Amino acid sequence: MGGVFEALKGGGAVIALDEIEISILRSLAVQLLELIGPGEPEPEPDADPLAALFAASDGPTEPPSDPALARLFPDAYGGPGAGPGADEEELRAHSAEFRRFTENDLRTRKREDALAVVRSLDGLTPGDDGAAVLEVTGELPLRWLGALNDLRLTIAARLDITEDDESAALFRLPDDDPRKPMVMAYLWLGGLQETLIETL
Repeated sequence: MGGVFEALKGGGAVIALDEIEISILRSLAVQLLELIGPGEPEPEPDADPLAALFAASDGPTEPPSDPALARLFPDAYGGPGAGPGADEEELRAHSAEFRRFTENDLRTRKREDALAVVRSLDGLTPGDDGAAVLEVTGELPLRWLGALNDLRLTIAARLDITEDDESAALFRLPDDDPRKPMVMAYLWLGGLQETLIETL
């Protein structure tokens, strides 16, 4: 075990992380939390539950302007290249309505996934060899998968990676290219994601 997830006897996964890996993962998860933004305020204890339900469904109707957020919260219908004969105005209206009722919940889930990563990393203490063993069980593997996916989508948006074929040149960047650390993080997160999926 070293740098990749392995199956844990009895369910879940385990990984050994050194201090640098812990620091990088935690920093990326915190940046993701900042990008997603603060959560909805908690309803007042004596608030009408029905009113709170309808208020919670009143989310944004426009897609985010930040390319990374647009990748995390894409349009549900259509978008560019929706297909021949697609009524763009109608698709835009359907997307706006869908976004209004779903984006706040989706943001909450993504925030909870990133927070679960931060909290599980905060509980780690590296041993004498400089590594700490992290066990993810219960709902944590799915939380980690969600956060790893969101981190990769965010980095892909920043690097303008849309398809594997188009990104091949990025993987051969010289060491002095300022994008190199982000590309290395993107590849590393992909390896973590892949091995975590394999354990499940």
